[in-house]
Amino acid sequence: MTLVLAVVAKSTKTVAGKISKTFMSSTKEYRDFILEQLNFSDNITVKPMMGEYLLYYNGKLFGGIYDDRLLVKITESNKKYGLTMALPYNGAKPMYFVDDVDDKEKLKSIISDTYKGLL
Repeated sequence: MTLVLAVVAKSTKTVAGKISKTFMSSTKEYRDFILEQLNFSDNITVKPMMGEYLLYYNGKLFGGIYDDRLLVKITESNKKYGLTMALPYNGAKPMYFVDDVDDKEKLKSIISDTYKGLL
């Protein structure tokens, strides 16, 4: 399985001769779009966290919006979708990147299976 570091850099700077990146926070517009796509359940809630958004289903953290990307936790029950692994931020555990957020039915299945795998 391939791990992809899919991050969006707002800018780069040099500190002590090393290049570091300043990452862009997720936009409210992308958050609103994802929440509209996830409107199949009233049990999905969002909490802002340091410029990003944590996503909960029935009170269980299942993923988040990081740098305008929808990421879900990796579980045995969602491996069947063949999603690409990505890091939400440097030093974090890998998560699955959900790149097809336009397909509401598939998105519903991914979220449901992720949630089941976390129980």
